[in-house]
Amino acid sequence: MKIAYSRIVFVKLSVLGTAVLIAVLGISGYFGSGSMASAASSGPSASHTNAPGEDNCTACHTSYPVNSGEGSVAIGGVPHNYLPNKPVTITVTTADPGPSASIFGFQLTAIDSQGRKAGTFSLPVQNPAKTQIINGIVGGNQREYVEHTIDGLFTTGVFGSNTWTFTWTAPPRMVGKIDFHASGNGANGDGTNSGDYIYTTTQPSLAGSAIANFDGDTKSEFSVYRPSTGVWYSLNSSDGGFVATQFGLNGDIIVPGDYDGDGKTDNAVYRPSTGVWYLLQSSAGFAATAFGTAGDIPAQGDYDGDGKTDIAVYRPSTGVWYLLQSSAGFQAIQFGLSEDKPVPGDYDADGKTDIAVFRPSTGVWYELRSSVGFAAFLFGLPEDKPAEGDYDGDGQTDIAVYRPSTGAWYELNSTTGFYATVFGLPTDIPSPGDFDGDGKSDIGVFRPSNGNWFVLRSSDQTVLYGTFGTNGDVPVPSGYIAR
Repeated sequence: MKIAYSRIVFVKLSVLGTAVLIAVLGISGYFGSGSMASAASSGPSASHTNAPGEDNCTACHTSYPVNSGEGSVAIGGVPHNYLPNKPVTITVTTADPGPSASIFGFQLTAIDSQGRKAGTFSLPVQNPAKTQIINGIVGGNQREYVEHTIDGLFTTGVFGSNTWTFTWTAPPRMVGKIDFHASGNGANGDGTNSGDYIYTTTQPSLAGSAIANFDGDTKSEFSVYRPSTGVWYSLNSSDGGFVATQFGLNGDIIVPGDYDGDGKTDNAVYRPSTGVWYLLQSSAGFAATAFGTAGDIPAQGDYDGDGKTDIAVYRPSTGVWYLLQSSAGFQAIQFGLSEDKPVPGDYDADGKTDIAVFRPSTGVWYELRSSVGFAAFLFGLPEDKPAEGDYDGDGQTDIAVYRPSTGAWYELNSTTGFYATVFGLPTDIPSPGDFDGDGKSDIGVFRPSNGNWFVLRSSDQTVLYGTFGTNGDVPVPSGYIAR
C-alpha cells in the first residue's frame, strides 16, 4: 500500500504538471534535455518557482489562485549580505493548517538581477533522499533548482507543514543582489491535481548595497545626523516608522556601517579631537575604540571580507592607511598623497573593501584592489566630489563624481560603462544609496537649505522626493563617501 500511495502522490505533484506543459510546449521541445526528463520522474519539472520568466505550480494545480490559502512557503537562512564562496544553510518550509493538506512539496532557485543562476546548491546525505537538484533554462539563462523527491513529500510526526534543508554556496565573486524564489504546494493527497493550495515567496540577499539601512530591509532610508544636538533621525522604508537616536557630539564625524554584521546600519561617530570611535551596534551594543589622531580621515569598510564594517583611517600627512579589521586585525599600508581623498570600495567584487584614493589635482583614481592589484583611472576634475557606489548592480564599486558647478553626475560603471546626467544644485550634498531596493546605487542629493531629498531611482528612472531634515543636518548616506 505504501508504494501505491507514493505513486499516486507523484502523479499529483509532478506528472500532471508535466503533462500540461507537454501539451503546451510539445513533447520534443520540452524533453529536449535528458536531465529534465529524468528529473520529472520524481519531482516537479524546472521553472515553477514564480521567479521572473517562470510560472508557479498553479500551472497544474488550478483549483485556487496562488497564495489564496491559509498557508505559506518560507525561506530561512538567507543572509542579509552574502560573501563570496561562503556556504550557508537554507531551509524551506511549506505550511498549510487547512484540514485537507496532508503532503507538501517545494521548488527553489537563486538568481541574479540578470536572471542567471547565482551560486550552487548541495544536498545533505539522506537515505532516502528528501531533496534533489535539477536544471532548467529560462530566457536563455541556465538556472539550478532544489526541490522535493517522492520521499521528501512526507513528514514524520509533524502535521500541517514540511521542512527541507540544504546548502547554498555563494558565487566566487560578488554579482550584486541575489533573489531566492520558492514555490510550495500544500496538497490533499487525493491522487488528482485539484483541491491543492500553492504558495510563493521571494527572499533577497544583497552585496552590501543597502547603505543607511537601519531597519534591515533591502532599501537605504532617508536619514540625517544633526550635529547641533548629536541626534540621528531615520525614516524606516519598511514601515514608515520614525526613529530618533541621541548618539554623538557637535564636531563628531559620522561613520555609519554594519559593524556587527546583522544587516542593519549602526549609529557610529568618529571624534577627531580624541581619535575615538563610538559605535552603537544594533545587535552587539555600545563599543568605543581609540584609533586615529588629529587630521586623520575616517575610511570605514569591510577590508577583511567577513561581513562586518571595520574601523579604518587615512592619514593625509603620511599617505598611510590604518585598518583595525574585525577578523584580520591591525594593518598599515602606504597608499596616497596628502591631497588625496579616500574612496574605499569593493572595486574587484571579491567581497573585500579595497584601499583607493581620488586625487583632485589630476582627477585620477588610484585603487589597490585586494584580489587583482593596482589600477588607475583618469575620471574627474579638481572641483568634483567623489560619489562611488554600485550603480549597475554587478557587486562591484563604480567610480563616480558629482560636479557641483553644473549639478552633473558622471559614472564609470564596471559593466554598463560611462553614464552622465544632471541631477542637483551646487549646494546639494551627494547622497547615493539603494533607495528602491534593486541592488543598485541610486543617484541622490540632500538639499540642506530646506531638508529636501531628491533620488533618481535606478529601477524605473522616476524621481523620489521627500522632506526629511533641516538646515545643517548631515545626510547619513554621505557618511559612506569621502568628505
